[in-house]
Amino acid sequence: MIKRELEAEIKKRIGRGKTVIVLGARQVGKTTLLHHIYDDDMNVLWMNADEMHVRSVFENLTAASFKPFLSKNRTVIIDEAQRIDNIGLKLKILQDAYGKDIQFIATGSSSFDLANKINEPMTGRKRELMMYPLKLSELVEHHGLLEEQGCFDTRLIYGFYPEVVEAPADAREILSGFVNDNLYKDIYKWEEIRKPVQFENLTKALAYQIGSQVSLNELGSHVGLDKNTVEKYIRLLEQSYIIFRIGSFSRNLRNELKASNKYYFYDIGIRNALIGNFSIPAERQDIGHIFENFAIAEMVKKKGPVREMVPGYFWRTTAGQEIDFVDEYDGKIFAYEIKFSDKRKPYFSKTFTEKYKPEKTIVLNSKNIFEVLLN
Repeated sequence: MIKRELEAEIKKRIGRGKTVIVLGARQVGKTTLLHHIYDDDMNVLWMNADEMHVRSVFENLTAASFKPFLSKNRTVIIDEAQRIDNIGLKLKILQDAYGKDIQFIATGSSSFDLANKINEPMTGRKRELMMYPLKLSELVEHHGLLEEQGCFDTRLIYGFYPEVVEAPADAREILSGFVNDNLYKDIYKWEEIRKPVQFENLTKALAYQIGSQVSLNELGSHVGLDKNTVEKYIRLLEQSYIIFRIGSFSRNLRNELKASNKYYFYDIGIRNALIGNFSIPAERQDIGHIFENFAIAEMVKKKGPVREMVPGYFWRTTAGQEIDFVDEYDGKIFAYEIKFSDKRKPYFSKTFTEKYKPEKTIVLNSKNIFEVLLN
């Protein structure tokens, strides 16, 4: 098994009197990781909420009704917890009754059903962690730097889902099957989507626009939806961990864009599967956008598993001056120019550098990507 960096983060939070919530897209490895941590522990109660008889345990839950299930267990893992109605309230009941002696862990594949209904009742009682597709650093640790450098073109096309990495010969089939069968599973189950064809077309339209500023009105016109519905659907895609947004960086320079967004996919393989294009990098017109998505997604993953972190920003003026990615740590600004080819001379806007005095300006390209991301 490829060692996941999240393992240490989970273990760090165990035994501190809080429920641990592990969130992330389907098939990123949440259940596999917890089995890895706990399979040798005989005092764990596993509850898979995909199973009807498990959900029935929670239908009229009280602390007393749950006690017979505990036996000698010191850890309770509730997998796919988003399937349980009012899961936040029910976890609160269990945490308040037994949390001093028992560690509760819940996993969920869709925050719009789990996290959004869990925050108020679980205030002060939980620690939330995000699980992403595999990180470049995890693969380098497992396979070694030389092998991963040799696989770089493959990663740009097929991405980082564990099943794809472990069965590269079947990558196209795995990704296509996931997009067709599982990508929207939680959304369609929990939200009323009146126009599923337009919803899926919207996702594809976003896949074609990675790295570009997105106009909700233009998107709506393209797929036949009004602006409010487009905004709602994009939010659902974010909440199910398919895409994430980075906003425009602005500190009130007169000509800066102040309310614009770009959208990227957490996994570039999912993006390529959506548009049905698995061509090799050398044959692609969109390789610059693919590389940009890959690099920014890796930097977001590198920030760590805390859900509340800000993914980052882009910077652009009305005159067209632009910085691809801007990050901020402890008040220090870092600016990135991202170009697939190392032959393109990078340029950092003087307007930006003189105004914001970045701690560092960094050029990311296909030649130094490992060096930058691994350090």
